[in-house]
Amino acid sequence: MLVLSRQRDETIMIGDDVQITVVDIRGDKVRLGITAPRHIQVHRKEVYDAIKRENEQAAKLRQQDVADVIEREGDPSKNENDTQRREPPRPKRKDQEDPDRSN
Repeated sequence: MLVLSRQRDETIMIGDDVQITVVDIRGDKVRLGITAPRHIQVHRKEVYDAIKRENEQAAKLRQQDVADVIEREGDPSKNENDTQRREPPRPKRKDQEDPDRSN
């Protein structure tokens, strides 16, 4: 771990795109300002860990859900009828009524 000392209003650069500036120091708390491109996510460590945990749980649930469906209904890729959508028949317009049917 790299340890740096900075005073208020001093900045640390990470690569060419990320700046970390000491905004304020009060007692044992330091406020940091972070400037980074939008495609780089910036989170507090505890938030990052929570997001990572939730994503891992969601991925496990999805795999289990798929396995449950396959077990219940069989593998849909082996049954072509299940994968094709059928449109319901359209109602006939009045001008397309059966000629055999009289008014």
